[in-house]
Amino acid sequence: MESTIWFIVGVLALIVGLGISIGLHEWGHFYPAKRFGVGITKFMVGFGPTLWSKKPGETEFGIKAIPLGGYVAMHGMFAPSERGPNEKGPNEKGPSENRPSESARRRGGAGTDFAGLDDHDGPDEFDDSRSFYRLSVFRRIVIMLGGPVMNLLIAAVLYAVLLMGFGVVQPSLTVGSVSQCVLPATETRTDCRPGDPAAPGNQAGMEPGDVILAVDGQDVDSWLVLTEIIRDHPGDTLSLTIDREGTTRDIRVTPLLTERFAMDSRGQVDVDANGDPVVEAVGFVGIGAALETARQPVTQVPVAIWDNVEGVTRVIVTLPQRMVQVSQAAFGEDERDPNGPISVVGVGRIAGEIASIDDIENHDRIAGFIGLLASLNIALFVFNLIPLLPLDGGHVAVALIDGIRRKAASIRGSPPPNPTNPQKLMPLTLVVVAALISMSVLLMYADIVNPISLIQ
Repeated sequence: MESTIWFIVGVLALIVGLGISIGLHEWGHFYPAKRFGVGITKFMVGFGPTLWSKKPGETEFGIKAIPLGGYVAMHGMFAPSERGPNEKGPNEKGPSENRPSESARRRGGAGTDFAGLDDHDGPDEFDDSRSFYRLSVFRRIVIMLGGPVMNLLIAAVLYAVLLMGFGVVQPSLTVGSVSQCVLPATETRTDCRPGDPAAPGNQAGMEPGDVILAVDGQDVDSWLVLTEIIRDHPGDTLSLTIDREGTTRDIRVTPLLTERFAMDSRGQVDVDANGDPVVEAVGFVGIGAALETARQPVTQVPVAIWDNVEGVTRVIVTLPQRMVQVSQAAFGEDERDPNGPISVVGVGRIAGEIASIDDIENHDRIAGFIGLLASLNIALFVFNLIPLLPLDGGHVAVALIDGIRRKAASIRGSPPPNPTNPQKLMPLTLVVVAALISMSVLLMYADIVNPISLIQ
């Protein structure tokens, strides 16, 4: 019963955190748009029926029932298809008789970016001089990047709190385990059998609790450095200086050449183009590190952000084949890829599991939740930069196209062209929207029938 309550608390905490992230994403669009004079009729967090709203000025602020996105309804989001006879040019100010339609003024927010399509109001009170499409290319890009950049800033703050405040679990220089034998990395069994080579560390007399101070007289400051030295010296006898219960002693050990998974510069398992672990022949001693929680310097915050951005980008680039894997797992018996895409349902489940794990402290629950929310904001940041409408990156692409067209016209000595009308791209936009909805439905179904779980 208690674990169920904690699970619900975790899910509710995620909903609140996601709602705040969406609201700040939309504020990233709203604030520069207001500063640049764009008319804004609505600022909404969520989809569907409105639960609460208030209109303190010209903009209505509200919360909707489904917290999966949001939107800022900007006046004149799309340029008119044609100029009317009395309409001023894109660099002139003043009301237009050919005003953009209400349905063309909306843009989506965090997550899906096609919110607002459920609202169909009549014309607003703003004249054409406050239309979004009349802004300079630079200002349009600033507005559209404001949302993703806000998600990036949220992630930076959360990672700073997580890494510098809570710390991360990492290998220490204390020996946590000593293997009895050596098994190849690709071997599925874990028990030692007759004929398996003895582990060099065990033969040398190493014990759990030994603290490694130096190798061949050179101090080592991390388990990663120690591992690299051992891997690079198969067959070479190394002198390890250790501290055992306050007594310093030297132990001579010869790493055995064996197959291990390749490691990158950060100590993570290296993978090939297909995502499979790379195997290489390196030195191996057969000792494992005891784990410790250590606070990280501020310099590790951008490293964590970049690692996450790379991971999300990799998922997006390989999304078609990953969705095939998700489909096979949802309708077949395949295992879900723990590093594959998940829906908000799956994220909510993971948040609930983090909160409901029995054998961890509240400190660790909070740290796990902060890490999950930081990763979610990085996903929103990268996803919204995809240069396809109706995502923020699509609107940035349209603005850049306008800039190129205006520059080309200036070089030719021609009058500046009308802003590009994104409504002309509506067929492609509808295809993208349909694809996003289809993927979301498939992922939610998979997260229900065959979810990715922290608890095995």
